[in-house]
Amino acid sequence: MSLIYPVLIQILLTFIVLLATGRARIAAIRDKRVRMTDIAVTSDAWPDDVRKFSNNYVNQYETPVLFYVLVGIAIYLRANDTLMVVLAWSFVATRIVHAFIHTGANDVPNRFRVFLAGATILMVMWLLIVIRLVFA
Repeated sequence: MSLIYPVLIQILLTFIVLLATGRARIAAIRDKRVRMTDIAVTSDAWPDDVRKFSNNYVNQYETPVLFYVLVGIAIYLRANDTLMVVLAWSFVATRIVHAFIHTGANDVPNRFRVFLAGATILMVMWLLIVIRLVFA
């Protein structure tokens, strides 16, 4: 069950980004930087500082979905050894750093490096699961 904890932290990150997105949107409307009629049909009118939060929120439903599925399979296969747990925490750490960069200074080269590190960790985790299935 030690794989559940990184999943819970990833879910917490998703909720934190959701709340930050809502806060940024409310502030933009309150400050009259966007009107309700401008965003009624499309999100293109949101200011860039607001869109980086909503874009990051959407991003929380991309590679993390593969992580959630992988953890479920790993638990089912009892593949929750120390290496898998360390990799899971490492993946979640990259997601936290990625969200911090994306919603902060949004330094794209650094953001990409962190994303690539997380994607690589996730691929290694999947490879370990496949190896376990093939050689079980």
